[in-house]
Formats: sequence, C-alpha cells, structure tokens
Amino acid sequence: MRKSILCLAIFISWAAVVCAADPVPPKAHPDATGWKTLFAGDLSDAIHPEGVWSVENGVLTAAEDKCIWSKKEYENFILDLEFKTAPGTNSGVFVYGADPVKWVTTSVEIQIADDHAEQWAKSPKTWQCGAIFGRLAAKKSTVKKPGEWNRMTITCKGPMIYVMLNGELVTEMDMRKWTSGRKNSDGSDIPKWLGKPLAERPTKGHVGLQGKHAGAPIYFRNVKIKELD
Repeated sequence: MRKSILCLAIFISWAAVVCAADPVPPKAHPDATGWKTLFAGDLSDAIHPEGVWSVENGVLTAAEDKCIWSKKEYENFILDLEFKTAPGTNSGVFVYGADPVKWVTTSVEIQIADDHAEQWAKSPKTWQCGAIFGRLAAKKSTVKKPGEWNRMTITCKGPMIYVMLNGELVTEMDMRKWTSGRKNSDGSDIPKWLGKPLAERPTKGHVGLQGKHAGAPIYFRNVKIKELD
C-alpha cells in the first residue's frame, strides 16, 4: 500500500510538471473583458519612434515600417487582438523580444499577411498569415480579405506558442524542437537573417507590432494582454 501511494504521488508530481510546461491548446478565443490594454491611448507606455504610430478611434496604425513595443517584458501570457489588412499587407506580431532595436534576430514573429494577394499566396508557407515566420507554417490560411477585421489570439507559455486565427487553432509550436539556426524541425531552410535557434532563446521579453511594411498598411484594435501564472 505504501509503495502504491508513493508511486501515485510521483505520478501526480510528474503530471503537474508536464501540465505546467505544456498547457492544453486553446479551443476558442477568450473572453478578454477586463484584460489590460497592451498600449495606452497616448502610447506613453510603449517604445516607438516619434511620428510613426498613431491611434484614432481606437485603431492603431503606422505610417512607416517601424515597430512599436511594450516597455514591459512578458513571460507567460495570452495576447488577444484584432487586425485588418490592406491589399498586399505584410506585418507581424512579435513575442519574447529581447532587443527592440535588433528585433529581427531577438524575437519570435507571428506573421500577418494578406494571403489573398498573389505575392504572398505564392510565398513560402512560413511567410503566410498565422505562421511563425520563417520557421513553422500555419495549418491553414484563415485570414479574411483586406478591409475585414480578423481576430488573433496568441498564447505563450514557456517554449509553447499557440496561434488562433478567426476561431481556428492554426499554429502550435514547441520552441525546444528548433535546435538549429539553419534548418527547421522538418528539415526546411530557415532564413539566414533570423539568428540563433529558438531552443536557445529566452521565453520572456517585449511584445511588439510591425508597421507599414512592403508599402501596405496594417491596422490593429482591441490589443489586450493577460499574464498567466
């Protein structure tokens, strides 16, 4: 009996560790009522270049290809937001950003793109909407046509990243599997400019949004965040 109780205790402890490290994938967008807004209306709590980003009627957009970042660093969290593309939009959401200046090589990008535009429809799958840019393609493209609002929920818990787009879980990543800076876990090539392996990256950092890239604007609203235990 004593041995059985000990085995049960060990199993429960092991299960608790596993559950803490690898959360259950989300099944739906959350109710974000009462969540903290990532950026204040005057952007006073953000790191951003002057004269580029603006907020009007609750909609955040940029006039140039410059990023905006949270001053605070986040570790385990859920980011919930809405975005609207224009024809040809190519943008992104950045998590675990270690350096807002050298962000390309020090963050993880969840891609936003107008997959309906020919240049992105024909691009590598890891460059399309909902993908972990350059590393992991989304299971399917669920982005709406330009001019329509999309909802995206990004859950980050340690090395686990989940992306839900318009009601569907399109991406699940375990950063621990990306042990190479040149090859993805499936053997495909990683763009050379993305830096060191994700398995070696910290899982805490700034959260950012990309501005007007490739000549097409991007619009965000209701950008909210909830920290997890």
